[in-house]
Order: sequence, then C-alpha cells, then structure tokens
Amino acid sequence: MQQKGAIQIIEWEDLDKRKFYSLGVFMTLTTRATVYPASVIRTRLQVQKGKSLYSGTFDAFCKILRAEGVRGLYRGFMVNTLTLIAGQGYITTYELVRKYVNQYSPSNTVKSVVAGGMASLVAQTITVPIDIVSQHLMMQGQGEHLTRFKAKPKVGLATRKHKLSFGQSRDITVQIFSADGFRGFYRGYVASLLTYIPNSALWWPFYHFYAEQLSLLAPSECPHLILQAVAGPMAAVTASTITNPMDVVRARVQVEGRTSVIGTFKQLLVEEGAYGLTKGLSARVISSTPTSVLIVVGYETLKRLSLRADLIESRHW
Repeated sequence: MQQKGAIQIIEWEDLDKRKFYSLGVFMTLTTRATVYPASVIRTRLQVQKGKSLYSGTFDAFCKILRAEGVRGLYRGFMVNTLTLIAGQGYITTYELVRKYVNQYSPSNTVKSVVAGGMASLVAQTITVPIDIVSQHLMMQGQGEHLTRFKAKPKVGLATRKHKLSFGQSRDITVQIFSADGFRGFYRGYVASLLTYIPNSALWWPFYHFYAEQLSLLAPSECPHLILQAVAGPMAAVTASTITNPMDVVRARVQVEGRTSVIGTFKQLLVEEGAYGLTKGLSARVISSTPTSVLIVVGYETLKRLSLRADLIESRHW
C-alpha cells in the first residue's frame, strides 16, 4: 500500500481479483448508460459543418429529443456496450503497468502517466472498430446526411424492435466492410491513439495531483472519497480541454471516411478556423464531468469492496 499525501492508493496486489472484475462490469455498464447521450451530441456537433445542424450542446439535445425522442440519444448504444471488454482491458493494463513501473520509479506521477497511456493503447485497439460502427449509428436520424453509411429503412412494425437493437448495427457493419474492407474498422486508429493516449496519460496524474492538493486544504475528517470525487472532474476538464482539437479530427476522420489526420486538421483550420478545434468541447466536458464522478466514486469504491479479506480491517478511509 502506498500513500500520496493523505490519500491512500489501493494497488493491484491488494485486490481480490474475482470481486474486482465481477463488480467492475456492472460499474462500467452503468456509467456508459448514464453519459451516452452526451457522446451522441458531441459526435454530431463535431461532424457537422459549422453550425449547419445545431448551434450548440443544448440546441442539439432539444432538437434530437424533439425529432427522434429518447431513442435518438441512445443510437448505437447496444453495439457500444461491447466496449465493456475494452473497459476491463483498460483497468487491468493500468493496474499491472503501475505495478511494473513501480520497480523502476516510486513516483506516482511517472506511474500514472505511463500506465494511463499504455492502458489507453490497449483499450483503443479493442474499441476503435466498435466506435466506428457506433458513431455511424449515432449520426443516423437528423445527422445521417453527414455520414457515408446509412442504415436500411425500417419496414413495418413487426421488425421495429429488432431494428432498434442489432439490425442497424449489422447494416452499417456490412456497408463498412463492403466499402473499405477490414481496414475500414480501424479508420482513424492513429487519430484515436493521438487523442486518447494523451487524454488518459494526463487524466491520471492530474487526478492524483488534484486529490493531493484537496487533501491538504480539506479538514482532516473529510472523507477521502469526496476529495477524489471532486478531483476526478477537475482532471477530466483539464485533459479534455487539452486534447479536444485531436478529438474533433478523430471524429471527422472516422465518420467522413478521411485518410489523412494532418490533412483533416489543415482543412478544419481553413474552413472553420480556430473555432473548429473547440467544437464539441462543451458536450465533452458535460459528458466527462459526471463520467469522472461516477468512474472515480465507482472505481475507488470498487477497489475498497475488492480488498483482500486479510487487509480489510487494517484500512481506514
């Protein structure tokens, strides 16, 4: 067990892995279901040209809800749940790399940066094909004219329920493979790595830094979980703001079928100026803030619930 300021960090060797994984799946699914609508809104804002469809986050929310109902805010959610696999891969990689780096450096910042970046590399390798399909599904409805692939129209009420789950996912998957082959499912992979590896590598050290600073300012009786729940969103806003330009480029590469990250970046600057690099930032912050609260509270609680039986009595929070 290591300490960072007044905040105790539960390390990999302190965990009961069976509890950790079984509870982790439930936590990840709950978090994704809560913040998924913000991901749909962010994707549509980033892909649209200028303000051709929506003027902002709230306008997009109202228009989607009015035109497509709640279902419109959850387009692609069923296929996106497959990223639960990536979530478990992320958690495992992060904890194992932290343990490995600890052999060479006791610095929590170094461990967080390296482990966060490596965890994101593993997760994105699994996630990108799923994201490709789910993002095209997100664009169906009001944004379908902005995407290369369109789901087949529904025919009759008898197939309605089926189409809402995996029918459209199958349509989009077949179209992507027909047009681009297997490579189509990894379109924008480099852009994703350039977005999410820095985001993850920044989030963890900022999270521990903010938690440490808050622990120095807060009363000694303040529960650590509250401090961590505040530190998480602060880290998320910091990391999201820094990496948002690359996130806009990633979304356009994947949805519009572009092949050049640099070319897409240059065209974005020419067509929309510096403003284009901030598109979807508010939606991303709105999404990442509650996500971070849920992830931090869930993850830290998960680790505490997953402590090995012989350590429970010796830990005080």
